[in-house]
Formats: sequence, C-alpha cells, structure tokens
Amino acid sequence: MDYSSTNNNSSSINNNSSHQQPPLHAQPPPPVVLTPALLGSLKVSKIFKDNTQIITSLDFDDTGAKCVTSAQDESLHVYDCVTGKLDKTLFSKKYGVHLARFTHRSTNVVYASTKEDDTLRYLSLHDNKYIRYFRGHEKKVTALEMSPLDDQFLAGSEEAVRLWDLRSPNCQGALAVEGRPAIAFDPSGLVFAVALGCTLRLYDVKVFDQGPFDSANIGQSLPLPLNYSTSIYATQLEFSSDGKNILVTTASDAHYVVDAFKPANTRFRLIGHYYNYTGNDVFQSGGEACWTPDGKFVVSGSRDGSIYVWDIAKAMADQAAGIFGGAGSNGSNGGINGSVSGVPGGGGAGGNGQSGGLLSANGELRPFKVLKAHGTPSHIVAFNPKYLMMVSGSTELAFWEPDPNSVGMDALHDFSKGGRH
Repeated sequence: MDYSSTNNNSSSINNNSSHQQPPLHAQPPPPVVLTPALLGSLKVSKIFKDNTQIITSLDFDDTGAKCVTSAQDESLHVYDCVTGKLDKTLFSKKYGVHLARFTHRSTNVVYASTKEDDTLRYLSLHDNKYIRYFRGHEKKVTALEMSPLDDQFLAGSEEAVRLWDLRSPNCQGALAVEGRPAIAFDPSGLVFAVALGCTLRLYDVKVFDQGPFDSANIGQSLPLPLNYSTSIYATQLEFSSDGKNILVTTASDAHYVVDAFKPANTRFRLIGHYYNYTGNDVFQSGGEACWTPDGKFVVSGSRDGSIYVWDIAKAMADQAAGIFGGAGSNGSNGGINGSVSGVPGGGGAGGNGQSGGLLSANGELRPFKVLKAHGTPSHIVAFNPKYLMMVSGSTELAFWEPDPNSVGMDALHDFSKGGRH
C-alpha cells in the first residue's frame, strides 16, 4: 500500500503571488514508498504516558486518522494521528475492556469484556453510550477482528469462533473449538483463517459451517526440528495487503509467514527477537507483530522492549534465486554488522536489508534492523494504514516517524511539535 504525502504546500504560497491560481489538473505529490532505509530511520517522536498498566490492544480506523488503545487499567484512549494528541479517554471499570476495534466508523468501537461476563460491547465514542450488546460467548473473548468488507466481525474464545453482524444482536454462526483461537479476515473479506496451536484452517465466510476448504500445520514445510511444529502457539493471524501471505504471530521466539494460497507451504520462520508471552497470559492479544501496509515487511515487538524489522520481499526474492546466508538453523555464524546492532546471532548483512546473510536455506529469517523503543516489553506494535507512522505500546504508547534528515524527506509528520511540518 502506498502512502499519501503529508506535505501541505498550500500554506507556503508566497503572499506576493496570491492571485496566482494552481494548475487545473495539478497532480498530487507522489506516494511515499517504504524502503529498508526509510524503515530503518524510524524514531520515537512522541510518547504518551496515559496508562497505569500495560496496553493490551491497538487499532486504527479506516482513515488512519485515529487510533484506539485498551489497557489492563480498564481504559480506552483515542489518539489523533494527524495532530499527535490524545483525543479522548473513556473507562469500562464495571466490565473491563480488551481488543477494542474500530468499526467502519471512527466514532464507534466494539470490544471484549474481561470481567462480569463475556459479552461483546458496541460503543459510541461520541457520547460514551452502548449501541448494542452481543451475548453468546461462554468464555473470555481473546480474539476480535472486523471484516474489511462490511459490518460483520469475528470473535474467538476457548469454546467457539463466532461470526457477528453489528446490525444484529444475534450470532450469525459459530465454530466449536478447543483451545485459544487466532483469527483473521483476508483483504477481500470473503475468507477467514483460524489457527489453533500449530494448525491453520481457511474458511469461506458464506459457507464456513461446512468446514475449512484448506488446512495445514504451520511450519511443517520447513526443515526444522520436529518439536517446532508441535510447540507453536499461534496468538494472532494477519493477511498481507495483497492477500498472498499470512503472518502467524506466536507466543514463542519465532513468527511465521505462510503462503495463503497453499497453507502447507510455510515460507519463513522469523527469528531474532525475544518472545513476549506464555500460553496462560489472560491479556494476550498477539498484537506484538504486524505487516507494514505494503505487505513487504514485518515488524514485531519483543520482551526486551525493542522493535524488530524483517524484509519479507527481499527474502522472497533471495529464496527464489537460491541466495542464502550461512547461518544454519541456529544462526551461529556471528553477529550482524552495520546498523543492526543487538540482533541475537545475526547473519552478517550490511544493515539495510539489501545484502545476504539474513536468510538461511531452512527458511529462517533474521531481522535487518532493531529499533530501540521501550524500557519494558513492547507488547503491541501496529503500522498506520494511511500515514507514514508506526505505533508501539508497553505501559506507555510511542508514536514513530522516519527521521527526515537521514532519509532526505520533508513531507513527514512531526508529532514532536504536535502537528505537521
């Protein structure tokens, strides 16, 4: 996905030529394209310390102008991504709050309860009133995703994955499960995926009650020790923007990239970070890793507080060309040089994602960049779908933007000044 330029040229028109009219067919500035250098220049530009306990979920609205967080302190915070300011704070002390997701309206969210009951709540942020309740889950909801197509959404608990519609309080259908499911819609909204442990299943939304049309074990195609496939505990799924790949976030020290059209084919095992969670973490959301909006890179939080970045597009090109480093299965060939200091057992790349050494023949891929972030584990990280910014969370929330000086760009947000250049 391309990014719209944030440069506002209209405010810099010379007063002496105020009568001059812009061309009738003036073209907008070219979109910003994400590159390894651009991602590597990301820096924390603003930190919010509005929470007293860890942030457990983060979501952007469709326009990218707003983001909402939920936290263990039972609060909802809404932030303005354009001005870089806190917009609103709400509390759900009676029911708790987790997995707050924007609907297709930036004024409404749906979220899961953490106490009292397992009801999902549809809330108007405008007047802090509930629009609808969704009752039916018999255990805590640990996964919640809106459809990109319409007002349907999926919610998963340890007894069922249920399909809901914002317009009705009645469940549209359910899949019985055992264990904690991870769920995701594909970009078309016509297919959804469910992962339970190491098993990935794909369903047609319209006939999901007939069972999955494809399924596979995550990691089974990689030449790794057998215990990797049995120890995988999937915590979140996310399709790439082109729908071709699925990112499988896990509670261990590895994430996976799976071929969405052939789920038996696990393309990469992403390593180098430190795991965040255990299977018993009740607030686990799996939100510590995500795709960039162009589907070419993956970023992940880590227990050491840093953000790790993998170049998936480069790895796919190298894999197709048979270009591999010598890291082997345990990355024992030394540290990464260049700007990628601190990557555990790295493989000798130049730090810009453009040279070899990060991808092993067995499909293990190491990050090309480590971004220093929080002093405590970075539980949540997400990329804005429209603006050139990243957000990460621990007990504090950090807004990231590229360093204009290092990448030669001047059309970027400057959140440290509370607005734009």
